[in-house]
Amino acid sequence: MALPINPMDEPRMYQQTLLQDGLFDLLENEKLVDCVLKIKDKEFPCHRLVLCACSSYFRSIFLSDMEESKKREIVLEDVEPGVMGLVLKYLYTSKINVTEQNVQDIFAVANLYQIPSIFTVCVSFLQKRLSLSNCLAIFRLGLMLDCPRLAISARNFACERFQLISRDEEFLQLLPSELAAILANDNLNVETEEMVFEALMKWVSQDTQSREKDLPGLLDCVRLRLVSEDYLKEKVEKHKLIAFNPELQEKLQLVRDALSGKMPEVKKSKSKKEDGGAEEDGENEDNAEEEGLLPGILNDNLRYGMFVRNLILMVNDAGAVAYDPTGNDCFVASLSTQVPKNHVSLVTKENQIFVAGGLFYDEQNKDDPLCSYFLQYDPTTADWLGMPPLPSPRFLFGLAEAENSIFVLGGKELKDQEQTLDSVLVYDRHSFKWGESEPLPYPVYGHATISHNDVVYVIGGKGENKSCLKKMCAYDAKRFEWKELAPMKVARSLSGATVHKDKIYVAAGVTDNGLTDSVEVYDIATNKWSDFVAFPHERSSLNLVSLAGLLYAVGGFAMMPLEDSDETVPKEMNDIWRFDDTENKWTGILREIQYASGATILGVRLNTLRLTKM
Repeated sequence: MALPINPMDEPRMYQQTLLQDGLFDLLENEKLVDCVLKIKDKEFPCHRLVLCACSSYFRSIFLSDMEESKKREIVLEDVEPGVMGLVLKYLYTSKINVTEQNVQDIFAVANLYQIPSIFTVCVSFLQKRLSLSNCLAIFRLGLMLDCPRLAISARNFACERFQLISRDEEFLQLLPSELAAILANDNLNVETEEMVFEALMKWVSQDTQSREKDLPGLLDCVRLRLVSEDYLKEKVEKHKLIAFNPELQEKLQLVRDALSGKMPEVKKSKSKKEDGGAEEDGENEDNAEEEGLLPGILNDNLRYGMFVRNLILMVNDAGAVAYDPTGNDCFVASLSTQVPKNHVSLVTKENQIFVAGGLFYDEQNKDDPLCSYFLQYDPTTADWLGMPPLPSPRFLFGLAEAENSIFVLGGKELKDQEQTLDSVLVYDRHSFKWGESEPLPYPVYGHATISHNDVVYVIGGKGENKSCLKKMCAYDAKRFEWKELAPMKVARSLSGATVHKDKIYVAAGVTDNGLTDSVEVYDIATNKWSDFVAFPHERSSLNLVSLAGLLYAVGGFAMMPLEDSDETVPKEMNDIWRFDDTENKWTGILREIQYASGATILGVRLNTLRLTKM
């Protein structure tokens, strides 16, 4: 729906439309044309008035005393006729077809001939299309064309995604000044300063002979007071490009001194009195002596990415809330209602969050229009991005990751027969396409699914005969093969499962005789199961989360008695428990957290600077 027009703006809009339509009509019919732009073998009849009004370049030519100002024909070089044709059409009509293929050429012409309106159009176009593949190129373009707005937008985009862009080949081709603008930025999204140092040394090593001379200046961009002392000694001081460089060793001595509490003296700026100037009583401290800046290498301000916290993320159809069990704080992660009610969620080892499930009708898919949602959480916008829909809709399936792919395993068909499935769908995160992988060794639904070291584990669940299974199988994504592993001690479905300290924990769930509170642990190295401390209550759909070295259990369903009756009914629980290793028992830490209702639960790392505290 279009926004209403401000009545005060209407007369101006009508006049602008009339003026532009009239000018374009004069151009089309070559009326009152008083100059021709000649570019190679093409000629463009124009009006001096229009060119002067839109371009300070042409204004300086036509209003000067130069001989060229009197000529009817103006020869232009360093520009393609096709691009200039687009630019001239815009000057007369406000319409221009900017594409990814021509934007840089149009940008260069707008810069060369000083046409600010087209310059702004190109900047807006590029800002909206910033991506991992082009942000560094756009950053360099903004610097080259002296456009701070574009350069800062692209730099901030790159800083936000530093872990990914620092692996890119284009990162290694940055100029020293361009690299410094990124590495020195407070907004760098890194959890440790060690990552910044390693990215810098990787850049230098790309062309050591010519770049080693830049290392002293660039090392000032690394906040070495934020790295651990062990890392400083073993990785920084002993690095082959640093160990025998006296200038760099001198810089590192400043860091060592600062870590031991000895800061260098800095010169103070003179006060007005010292300069012989008068200083009135009551002047604020801004006019007093000010300390100079410390050397850049001693900067110890935390980067943006260092405000990441370990959080329990609760995702449901009304939004997503992140709970910090350490600080007992809640944060709004998303208010989006795009997530379907019945979904499965996943956090990858790179801390990317996905959900899959639900059902919708895809009109564009004529062959099989019924699809399931597949969404990815975008922490920069606090919203869910639509990914290629999940074919073959299903429920009670498993979701896992391995080898840069996401797997949807088993489940039941969302059709009348509700057939139990052994099929495995796989989403390739490079090609952004769904395909099929090797099927499960047996049909299964209601199973637990987890990933560890590029191996996908399928645990328990129910088979075609609706009986609970003890089985566990694993898919090696590198070898493209399934194999069955040692079975659990208790056959169960709808259980909680997680990898904790390199072992697989499975808790509670449904058995053929009802709910269970039993917990067992699988040792991946020995292929053996062992008993663990039972959960305090019998539950199904309990959520197990391993977070910052601690094991949590959230929610699930328990059988609770009705008031004034012996009858029991399933009740959703919204509590949080933590396992106490010292006392070897489960401890309740929160009696109720309403946001866990109807939610899937994940252990994630999110930046709380971006989240709204509740």
